[in-house]
Amino acid sequence: MAPLARGLARVLAFCWLLAVLALALHQVSFWRSDRIDTDVMALLPGSERTATADRVLRQLADGVSREIVVLVGAPDWEQARAAAQRFGQATGMHPELLRPVDKIGAFDFDAALAFYRPWREHLLTDAQRAMLGRADADTLAQQALARLYQFAAGASLSGWSADPLGLWQDWWLARADMTRVRERDGLAAFSADGLQWVLLTYRIGKPAFSVSGDTDYGDLLAAAGAGARSGHGAVRVVMAGIPLHAEAAAAQASFEMNVIGLGSLAAVLLLVWLAFRSLRPILLVALSLAIGTAAAISVTAAVFDRVHLITLVFGASLVGVAEDYGIHYFVTRQANRRRTPAGVMRMLLPGMTLALATSVVAYLALGIAPFPGLRQMALFSAVGLAAAFLTVVLWFPLLDRGSLRPTPLSAWLADSLARWPRVGADRRTLVLGALLAAFIVPGLWQVRVVDDVRQLQSSPPALIEAQRTAGRLLGSPSPAQLLLVRGASPDQVLQREEAAKAALAGIVARGGIDGFIAVSDWVPSAARQRADAALASGLEGQVRERVARMLHTAAPAAPAAGGMAPADDVLTLQHWLAHPVSEALRHLWLGRESRDGSHASVMLLRGLDDPRTMPAVQAAVAGVPGVEWVDRVADLSGLLHHYRVLMSWLLLAGAAAVAVLLAWRYGRASWRALVPTLLAGLFSVALLGWLHVPLQLFPVLALALLLGVGVDYGIFLLEHPGDGVSWTAIVLGAASTLLAFGLLGLSSTPALHAFGVTMLAGVGAVWVLSPWFRPPAAHGHA
Repeated sequence: MAPLARGLARVLAFCWLLAVLALALHQVSFWRSDRIDTDVMALLPGSERTATADRVLRQLADGVSREIVVLVGAPDWEQARAAAQRFGQATGMHPELLRPVDKIGAFDFDAALAFYRPWREHLLTDAQRAMLGRADADTLAQQALARLYQFAAGASLSGWSADPLGLWQDWWLARADMTRVRERDGLAAFSADGLQWVLLTYRIGKPAFSVSGDTDYGDLLAAAGAGARSGHGAVRVVMAGIPLHAEAAAAQASFEMNVIGLGSLAAVLLLVWLAFRSLRPILLVALSLAIGTAAAISVTAAVFDRVHLITLVFGASLVGVAEDYGIHYFVTRQANRRRTPAGVMRMLLPGMTLALATSVVAYLALGIAPFPGLRQMALFSAVGLAAAFLTVVLWFPLLDRGSLRPTPLSAWLADSLARWPRVGADRRTLVLGALLAAFIVPGLWQVRVVDDVRQLQSSPPALIEAQRTAGRLLGSPSPAQLLLVRGASPDQVLQREEAAKAALAGIVARGGIDGFIAVSDWVPSAARQRADAALASGLEGQVRERVARMLHTAAPAAPAAGGMAPADDVLTLQHWLAHPVSEALRHLWLGRESRDGSHASVMLLRGLDDPRTMPAVQAAVAGVPGVEWVDRVADLSGLLHHYRVLMSWLLLAGAAAVAVLLAWRYGRASWRALVPTLLAGLFSVALLGWLHVPLQLFPVLALALLLGVGVDYGIFLLEHPGDGVSWTAIVLGAASTLLAFGLLGLSSTPALHAFGVTMLAGVGAVWVLSPWFRPPAAHGHA
């Protein structure tokens, strides 16, 4: 039987070798491809209510994901133009990084004129419609006559006889008013905040994410900005764009992965060296950690296609947990020198398998909430632990040769358990209890619950402020707050957009918002086009006759029908979408929804800067059928609140279930395993209160993980009362876990920081408290 078991072990070890080689090949291709996600919104869940809006947000982000916007401002135009030229010269030295984009020349105005001309009479602005509705033909004729005398003085989009009231030209001017940017001296220019601004747009030449953490774009733009400000006068430079946030996130993540991952690895290997004073345990433990991390990355990439940056940072803390299997093996091997490596593994395998199962379940509990980011982290950690476990079980007995002698550290740790105070047997525990109460009660009183999704924002404050400034100066609409419009047909959607704009007209007049960006601005509904055509054509005929009488000439003939659409024909949405003129706004039309077969579009609001205006907008459109106000920030914050409450109840239910299992196994002594973890959880929450770190979903998830990890220490002490060898393994494993999650607390990502602080405090507290609650060595389960 023994030879058969040895043969099976070697076969399994060889199969694992093949799997590891496949992992190595996949790692090479993974790091060469651009499969790292840096968008924090990708971590967050979607909801059925906002699924279509999320699609628009993704389309908006895709359109500008490789663009950087630079605003160069100065008190007068000449200074602004000179500063922009200096900026362009500096960036022009590195065309491989930044390629200028001509936003002015990107819109083919002649092609747009040719496209819309057949439907000229079908297109009126709200102001034109109101003016034609209240003005009489005589007044309009006077205005048309004045236009006729001025006609030769300037350019016009059409002849006077074709457009005696100037409606066509004014309609295009209204389209131009939807953006503040105008062409000036060949540059994109506008005025705001008392300054003259030049808009420069660049497209990046390589992915913004770099595993090395390079900040090529940021460095180049910073140097160009310094050059632009080097001239005379006060020059402001504002730089914004998704690539800058991605680059900053990549640089920060590279630093954090090095600090957390390499720091954890160095700390673990140092502990292994001090405990065993041998190079062999260091190499084998490092091997198990490397294979575990590689497997975690590969499987996560296979399941999710892209691995999020924050998942990698979180996964760096895996080092502090995955090394437990190797440490338990070598501690037991050191204390049982007469046993063979295979014999030691057979003795440890049941307990290690149970420890793996409990840890994997604890990590997978993070994936209960439908947060893509949490599910990535849960899968990453569970796979990493399993791969490290298989490496230890299948390879260590074959690769471990020689003996391990006790070291001063391992001997001291094994003897220290007997000197540790114990509840009920040492009065010092009363002092500990008083100190804990003095820390926990005031700390819990100071805890703030904040379920704001903006707490997850990890970009540098300067970049966030620059992004807000650029959006305010340009009057760009916020993609997080919008109107979702649905209808049974495309034309009904357009009608409902027009109704929504009418409902919001009062807010626009008061300056609450600047206006809208909507498909119906460019393709009015069929009913509106026919009504506008009837209104405009009838008045234009009367105006031509009156002008002819004023000039004592024959009435000019109406324009030839050639090139004009019939009166009963309208510009359709399908015709507009099929033409290149719609390219810049095509993302606003969502088309037919698979859910119910309805059609949908999105309206963006310009100038929605004041949060106090949002309730008014929501109330104004509440009575418009098919129009829904969408506030993605509020929706996501509501989801954070919902799942924080849900996970809190699940945490209580989990604690109750653990209590039942412990009572079934250990009877009246079960409290000794559970109480230290419960006190540690209260201690970590109180620490958040003292540090003024908001309590939200991620600390609650950390408490769930703490419950699965912390109870293990009490279980080991109940299973092996007074066993110094088990205590040595617990101390070394807890120390490495503490270091890993402690370093995670240094992360600049608020969610990871809160998670790390909670785990740091919790694991540290349960490590200290567990031996205080251990049973007497002679009684075991009593």
